[in-house]
Amino acid sequence: MTTGEPGQQRTDRSPWNWLLVLPIVLPLLTFLYNADEPRLLGFPLFYWLQIAFIVVGVVTTTIVYRMTK
Repeated sequence: MTTGEPGQQRTDRSPWNWLLVLPIVLPLLTFLYNADEPRLLGFPLFYWLQIAFIVVGVVTTTIVYRMTK
């Protein structure tokens, strides 16, 4: 891959990329959401924690993008 400047190679070996492992591994830890309580606005833990996982994914992707840009 190259950047817009000729003669300069782009590298994807930034340590910030390791942060992208978090939104992949976090939903795989089923013991985190294997419960009915607590409830948030009447929704069981499973449902609102899934939304939280999406937010974590968006935030980590944004951080990695900005730090490696």
